[in-house]
Amino acid sequence: MSTSPHVIEITAENFKEQALDASLQQPVLIYFWAQWCEPCKTLSPLLERLADEYRGGFRLAKVDCDQQQQLAMQVGIQSLPTALLIKEGQPVDQFVGAVPEGELRKWLGQHVEAPPADPLTEGKALLLEGRAAEAVPYLRTAQRQRGDTESTLELARALLQSGESDEACALVEALPSDERNDPRAQAILSRKELAEQVKDLPDRASLEQQLAATPEDDGVRMHLALQLIVAGDELSALEHLLHLIRHDRERRDEAHQLALKTLGILGPEHPEARRYRQKLFQLLH
Repeated sequence: MSTSPHVIEITAENFKEQALDASLQQPVLIYFWAQWCEPCKTLSPLLERLADEYRGGFRLAKVDCDQQQQLAMQVGIQSLPTALLIKEGQPVDQFVGAVPEGELRKWLGQHVEAPPADPLTEGKALLLEGRAAEAVPYLRTAQRQRGDTESTLELARALLQSGESDEACALVEALPSDERNDPRAQAILSRKELAEQVKDLPDRASLEQQLAATPEDDGVRMHLALQLIVAGDELSALEHLLHLIRHDRERRDEAHQLALKTLGILGPEHPEARRYRQKLFQLLH
């Protein structure tokens, strides 16, 4: 049984109040299903998720046809699953069978007002696509509205990936100590730790020139990888670290540990993280 405020179980006794009368205030999607119905096992969780996503745009009223056979007969249900949309006390549309999510969203969009965009959801989606700079404004809004750990850490991640490491670190360091144990927080603090390590090293441009002149100098390559991570160019750093793991037995372990730290900074949802994890695994095994 769902605990969502947007999902209700319907019986013959509450059908008028919770379905018909309720549809005067908001659209009600009456969903007829049964435990033995295989398509229902796919459709039920999808409808519940959409009801939560729409945040009151419609109410999902579930009718268990094994328990409410009389009600299903009165409505004229002949096949399961069946979903009947009611507005202002009147049926406006219905569908039968397990509809794919894309088609279901399109169908809902014809009758139900879409929920307002959630800035946290929008920002996280942009981060997932590697568009950190575009995610920052959404996540700033989310952090102002919510002020919770989740929005703060996601904003810090976006800032970090956009090159604003000082602000990202400041956000994390202001969190309570137990919340700084979150992997996202630890990744940001790792960047700050690496920034301390490169203070006395030549700058990125100088190291790139040195490596171009002496590509066999793996010490320069390691220093350049460190500078690249601090500068927010983790993918270029990973290429250098993979080179070191392949060719420099002396620095292999150090490069491996730094590569793992770099992947942690990127985060598991970064679009390139999985590919580099696979490369690292293949090299080591």
